[in-house]
Amino acid sequence: MNEVSSKIDFKESMYATGRRKKSIAKIWLKKGSGKIYVNGKNYEDYFKRSNHKMQILRPFEIINQSTSYDVKCSVKGGGHTGQAGAMVHGISKALLLFDSNLKATLKKEKLTTRDSRAVERKKYGHRKARRSFQFSKR
Repeated sequence: MNEVSSKIDFKESMYATGRRKKSIAKIWLKKGSGKIYVNGKNYEDYFKRSNHKMQILRPFEIINQSTSYDVKCSVKGGGHTGQAGAMVHGISKALLLFDSNLKATLKKEKLTTRDSRAVERKKYGHRKARRSFQFSKR
């Protein structure tokens, strides 16, 4: 994180927390030139899959301001898909702190709501959460 701090100053930024599955993303958002850092790395180096990169840029594309905000993110827990989802949630919440007029636009795209879906627990007497062992009549 130290290399990010030297590049961009996030003193006058908005803070929000995003969550998805087991992932938690702490987001600092400020007016800038469109740089996005995740855990001290550029987001393109951190996320290898293109759908994760597109997902992170989605809140900015919806409000037609792809290059007007800088993002510093500390994300932990879960996998890359959950972390990308947590970042989208956090970025959307931070954008609302900058401009509350965006609420209708972001809410319509369901970006401000936490996605509460999580892995269902395994039940006893079953092989997985719902899959049972093969039934043998004889």
